[in-house]
Amino acid sequence: MVILETNGLKKYYGEGESLVKALDGVDLKVEQGEFVSIVGTSGSGKSTLLHMLGGLDYPTEGKVLVDGKDISSLKEDALAIFRRRKIGFVFQSYNLVPVLNVYENIVFPVQLDGNQIDKSYVDKIIKTLGLEAKINSLPSQLSGGQQQRVAIARALAAKPAIILADEPTGNLDSGTSQDVLGLLKVTARKFEQTIVMITHNEEIAQLADRMVRIEDGKIVTGGGKA
Repeated sequence: MVILETNGLKKYYGEGESLVKALDGVDLKVEQGEFVSIVGTSGSGKSTLLHMLGGLDYPTEGKVLVDGKDISSLKEDALAIFRRRKIGFVFQSYNLVPVLNVYENIVFPVQLDGNQIDKSYVDKIIKTLGLEAKINSLPSQLSGGQQQRVAIARALAAKPAIILADEPTGNLDSGTSQDVLGLLKVTARKFEQTIVMITHNEEIAQLADRMVRIEDGKIVTGGGKA
């Protein structure tokens, strides 16, 4: 089942001679439960694509379908609600709330939406990511790798349709990067999650089920399953 799809996706900035085609007709399909990495050099359009997939920006043209819903047609308020409920984010800079402990950070998006916390599910995530001994710690008391594990747990906790990871190992050393990506893959399989990750690191990208390459705003390889 296709959980994420783009059709003729374009994002242009400026006009005339200063026109920049950040995305220029992107067609992408991601199956439910798949772990897809998107690779490309700086300026290739990968970050713009992730912003479109996550409803953080509107396309100039084309559609983004998440769990069958065309998010590119939603008004801002409706989009914000949909994003909170259906899309989990893992950022390079972790984006944890400094005054909340690990457990509070993990369940924060669920509480923000006024939903009941599935405690047994959250406890399984915490155990899988090896955070049991850190649940009362503040982000400032954690290593970079531990903070990124918390960010992954937070993304999983709300049971989103997809998880978007933006250079999730960008601030980590190579050994910790491998550990975090390994855990991301394990948790995705265990909790039947769909993950789309952008990275400039080919070695990291190859840990995914499928690698999509983007150049000059166009997908050149790996855009969809045959």
